[in-house]
Amino acid sequence: MSRRPPLSREAVLRTAVAVADASGVGSLTMRALARELGIEAMSLYHHVANKDDLLDGMVDLVFAEIALPTAGEDWRTQMRRRCTSARDVLLRHPWAVGLVETRAHPGPATLRHHDAVLACLRQGGFSVPLTAHAFALIDAQLFGHVVQEVSLPVREPEDVGALAADILAGMSPDDLPYLTELAVEHVMKPGYAFGDEFAYGLDLVLDGLEQRRLEDSGAARK
Repeated sequence: MSRRPPLSREAVLRTAVAVADASGVGSLTMRALARELGIEAMSLYHHVANKDDLLDGMVDLVFAEIALPTAGEDWRTQMRRRCTSARDVLLRHPWAVGLVETRAHPGPATLRHHDAVLACLRQGGFSVPLTAHAFALIDAQLFGHVVQEVSLPVREPEDVGALAADILAGMSPDDLPYLTELAVEHVMKPGYAFGDEFAYGLDLVLDGLEQRRLEDSGAARK
């Protein structure tokens, strides 16, 4: 009979991520995780100190999947790449969007990620204060949009039009003319996908930050 390989912290964390992906982080208890691993719950504490330590490690695994921006190259291209990667990762792990900025003890991948973003902005010509503003604004667009996406009552783009049609069927167009206009002339058109708004909004944010960077750079030279 083959022996089970020894359990590791990484195996515990990856199993926890899989459970959260399948059933949501609310279903993740130490007992449920131990059951999934085929061990006694007390055995988990050889690898994670407590539930918070477990969540810290899970979030760090999520950050490790996100492409890091490369400092010294075009900052907008790199930040767009990082944000697009982060969105893809968070949509794969929708439970994580509510946890990624909550951890009081971030892991090494999380810290490397944040440092890489800061390096990209600083080497892209941002002052320290503008770097702080830019990081906050970019992540507000990133995380805010993903929260909207994972909260929608439909998951597939083709289902959005059907949902809009159901909503419109229960009201008079004269009561809500602009909502009706948006639904009929845009949302219900073939090819519409709410996810496409992410790139549009991100480009507006990046363009605005580039303008502010240039203004600050010009003011510093005077």
